[in-house]
Amino acid sequence: MHDGASPEIFRNAGNLRSRMTVSEKKLWEYLKGKPLGFKFRRQHPINTFILDFYCHKIRLSIELDGAYHNTLEQKEKDLNRTSYLSTIGIQE
Repeated sequence: MHDGASPEIFRNAGNLRSRMTVSEKKLWEYLKGKPLGFKFRRQHPINTFILDFYCHKIRLSIELDGAYHNTLEQKEKDLNRTSYLSTIGIQE
């Protein structure tokens, strides 16, 4: 489920959980109620990535992209993440 995520990635995920954005908090308020019976996790570590929200049962990742995703470097990282997730059967 974590596909080899390192202890450092787990620590980073914990830090992100404690510093959620307003948008993430609003979405989490909805998702933590298990809509349609699906359990979501927030700031879920997987390999070298941290998914904003993840449902293992349907292998779905939800990413909320802020302004920092507009940089060329971040766009490339996002494409790499999407490509990797696709190879292991996770949809974004």
